[in-house]
Amino acid sequence: MSAALTLGAPDHLEKLVALVTAFHAEAGIEMSDEARRNGVAPLLDGIPHGAAYLIGPPRAPIGYIVITFGWSVEFGGLDAIIDELYIRPGVRGRGIASEALIALPRALAGGGLRAIHLEVDRTNAAAVKLYRRAGFRERDQYMFMSKSL
Repeated sequence: MSAALTLGAPDHLEKLVALVTAFHAEAGIEMSDEARRNGVAPLLDGIPHGAAYLIGPPRAPIGYIVITFGWSVEFGGLDAIIDELYIRPGVRGRGIASEALIALPRALAGGGLRAIHLEVDRTNAAAVKLYRRAGFRERDQYMFMSKSL
C-alpha cells in the first residue's frame, strides 16, 4: 500500500471530510459537521495558511495530513505544524504513516520550510514511537500550550 501524498483540492472535499469525521470520532473531538467542513474547505481552496494532503490513491484515500504554516525566528523562517494525521484503522501498522511523515518534508522543503512541529499525547506510546522514527524529537523544557478564542 502506498503513502503517496496528493495535495487536496476542492473536488476532494467529501472524501476528506469523511476521513476527518472518522478521525474526530476516534479521538473524541466534538464539533458540528458544518464547523468541520468550514475548517477543511479553505485548505482545499488554496489558502496560504495551510494545506491538506490525501494519503494513498486520491479516488480512495486511506488517510490524510493537515499542515498549517507559520513563521519562526528561532528556526530561521517558514515553519509548519502537523495539525492532524490520520490513517484508516484497517491499514494501520503497515508503515504508511511513517512513509507519509518522511514524504511530507520532502514535498515542502522546496518551498523554504525550515521546521515541522507537532503535538502528541505523551501517553500514546505508539504515536510517540512513530514520530520519533520519522525524526521528530521532544524539546526539553518546551511544551505546546493553547488558548481557545
